[in-house]
Amino acid sequence: MASDDEQSESRRPQDTKFKQQRLPAWQPVLTATNVLPFMFAIGLAFIPLGVAFLITSNQVQEIMVDYTHCKSQDDPSLTCAEYLANSNNTGGSCFCEVTFTLPTNFTAPVFIYYSLTNYYQNHRRYVKSRDNDQLRGKKISSSDCQDPFLKVENYSGTGRDYTYAPCGAIANSFFNDTLKIYLNDSEVKLLNTGIAWSTDRSTKYKNPPGDDFAKAFNNTLKPRNWQKPVYDLDPSNVHNTGYENEDLMVWMRTAALPTFRKLYRRVDTSNGFQGSLPAGNYTLRVTYQYPTVQFNGGKRMVISTVSWLGGKNPFLGIAYLVVGSLCIVIGFVFLIIHLKIGKSSSDLRNIPLTSRTTYFQPYSAS
Repeated sequence: MASDDEQSESRRPQDTKFKQQRLPAWQPVLTATNVLPFMFAIGLAFIPLGVAFLITSNQVQEIMVDYTHCKSQDDPSLTCAEYLANSNNTGGSCFCEVTFTLPTNFTAPVFIYYSLTNYYQNHRRYVKSRDNDQLRGKKISSSDCQDPFLKVENYSGTGRDYTYAPCGAIANSFFNDTLKIYLNDSEVKLLNTGIAWSTDRSTKYKNPPGDDFAKAFNNTLKPRNWQKPVYDLDPSNVHNTGYENEDLMVWMRTAALPTFRKLYRRVDTSNGFQGSLPAGNYTLRVTYQYPTVQFNGGKRMVISTVSWLGGKNPFLGIAYLVVGSLCIVIGFVFLIIHLKIGKSSSDLRNIPLTSRTTYFQPYSAS
């Protein structure tokens, strides 16, 4: 019996305020006096912010050009999508043109995006199919890349395994259309640098050591859907080729939604355009290599300016307006209810405690 008493006593919590739940507590009492001003304050703050966000978003200039079904220049009876759908043209290129008009001058900075629809980059296996060590220029030891996007065993009967560079499903599906813009047969100069995140350029992507890229990427293969190896992505700029190519960095950042856009180029408005992309009739010339109609997808080119809030997106302003308006409306509804049937704070403090009060329990000596 003594041992049982000692055991039960040892399990008893210490006699402290925390363990015996005697700490002081405060519980806010929500009354009309403190809730209604809060509701009106939120409404009066959110509505002007929503108007400001909406006006800022509407000031962003944007034009979208769909070229999914543009006609082939070599055979106008075919679209480029139909050309690539032919199994004999797999991996080939189609050339097409689409004309469009800028109604007003687009003030610098001006950005070019490509937009894809019905494209699910957020699939779990797709997102994981990459090797971050390989993209930092290190050798692959254990990889998240899985066959058939990892390597080719016994390549050409050599008895050696050749790894794809870069490996993985994300890299294999790299967007490879070429977009060029012409104004009156004069090409608009586009910049292919400064489009990736600074952290990607400085930390996440590095080429293997060595000055000769062909030797640095020895014993590797280009991904199956690529037309050229990774070290030849930008031969004119040694700082923008290989894993350090900014187009590759942009693509490797997978999108969360099936309709998305990714930054493709920056318009060089410093040479001949006087700080803006002028209004006029333009021609989009496309080297069409990326198939999308097989999964009912679409491709668009987007020209857009930016504001301090980012690109054109009215959602934030509309959300603030809706929330602010709801707070104002609900505040007035609660105010009317309070004025008609509500009780004052003194009435609430003077409610007598009786046996009919739900939270009053009479003391029983038994």
